[in-house]
Amino acid sequence: MELLTTGEADIRRAADGIKAGLLVAFPTETVYGLGADAFNQVALARVFAAKGRPRFDPLIIHIASLETLDRLADLSALTPLMREKAAALMARFWPGPLTLILPKKPEVPDLATSGLPSVAVRCPDHPAALELIRLSTGAVAAPSANPFGRLSPTKAEHVRDQLGDRVDFILDGGRTSVGVESTVLDLSGGSSPAAAAPVPRILRPGGLSREAIEAVIGPVEFLAPGFSASEAAGISDPTAFTPGQSGPVSPGQLKSHYAPITPLVLYSPEAMASLAYSPGELFIFFSPKSRDSWLAVQNRTFPKDLIWTLSDSGSTLDGAANLFDLLHKLDRLEAAYIRVEAAPPYELGPAINDRLSRASTL
Repeated sequence: MELLTTGEADIRRAADGIKAGLLVAFPTETVYGLGADAFNQVALARVFAAKGRPRFDPLIIHIASLETLDRLADLSALTPLMREKAAALMARFWPGPLTLILPKKPEVPDLATSGLPSVAVRCPDHPAALELIRLSTGAVAAPSANPFGRLSPTKAEHVRDQLGDRVDFILDGGRTSVGVESTVLDLSGGSSPAAAAPVPRILRPGGLSREAIEAVIGPVEFLAPGFSASEAAGISDPTAFTPGQSGPVSPGQLKSHYAPITPLVLYSPEAMASLAYSPGELFIFFSPKSRDSWLAVQNRTFPKDLIWTLSDSGSTLDGAANLFDLLHKLDRLEAAYIRVEAAPPYELGPAINDRLSRASTL
């Protein structure tokens, strides 16, 4: 593993590595991705092996220009209405933290899509990521750069500490700005002309809010996570899906995911307010307001490193940006439990709560 900067020479070196079949961890606006040439099946297999990722979990392919989308997605398979929605979303939110599920071209390797007839695509909003993609193959498959099921990385050091020599290069672009993965929106349900008014579905809440999406294309559905790891493992062929099999159709659909090593429990604000403190535990309140209310009831002082807030401003955008970085920090303290208050249910609050609920042990 070699740590590189986001200078031009280092990005070009990393891009040459991707063209040669190597693995490159790189910053995006959401989290760090573990990148490989999306059309190189050997390199894709290395991604799954490095992460310990089951092959039933499809990858997101990152592009730097809409011209590349023609190599990946068959937009002609969508209904005219869904094509309009796709075009509006790309124009408004790409580059940005939005992944679209679209009908795929036959040339896309089944390993990248877990054998599904659809492909997950996004254009990241980060200059180093875009330059890396442009200088390499134009299409880089990149799940989060962490062991499968563990905390996503928002700093280069998180990648180094969790993956080490399983990655060839790490581009260090500092801390990511959004802090949670992209929102995944399924548009492939509109691929059948016979479909009755197909509605786009959010398969994973993330760095783009539902409200922002609906302001552009109208109502969308939200599909709650429907698969436990054991349910997914029960699929007849665990290495890939075939059309018609029941299982995840996008990354981030497993019920258990994004977890620290330390047991974590998520609480509603009401339940969190009534908790009593036990030795060896760490508490994360969403804002100083809820923390201070709880402290007033406790009527005692606590060491600084036991009680934390996710957002000092009470903003869900700040909370999302801080989430994984704070959990990485607290995981190193080897506490008995991390007890976390849920975020408000608006803007990026659903994405925060989605990650915390999948990490929760209860």
